[in-house]
Amino acid sequence: EVQLVESGGGLVRPGGSLRLSCAGSGFTFDEYAIGWFRQAPGKEREGLSCISPSDGTKYYIDSIKDRFTISSDNAKTTVYLQMNNLRPEDTAVYYCAAVLREYSGSYTDTVYDYWGQGTQVTVSS
Repeated sequence: EVQLVESGGGLVRPGGSLRLSCAGSGFTFDEYAIGWFRQAPGKEREGLSCISPSDGTKYYIDSIKDRFTISSDNAKTTVYLQMNNLRPEDTAVYYCAAVLREYSGSYTDTVYDYWGQGTQVTVSS
């Protein structure tokens, strides 16, 4: 059974940091790319970043690339999203998803095969 399990969300003050984890199982990790998305209340889901664990290629959208860092630990089949200098507008449910690595860098959510359940990030004072 394919699983993607996110963790690491929570409540943080503006300017704080969180590291989200996405643990994958049930599929061949290096044949896929892993993307991070988020969805704020009343807004569409937004793609943020993507990594291809097989070669380490990373992608970011412009609005977060100076604050967020994606990485992977292939031995643990886990992808991380380090989020620094968090802002209230970063409040959302964060999801990871897996896509065949030929689509690495795509933020079109319909091409992603597997999704996690999401983890809530709330940035508030």
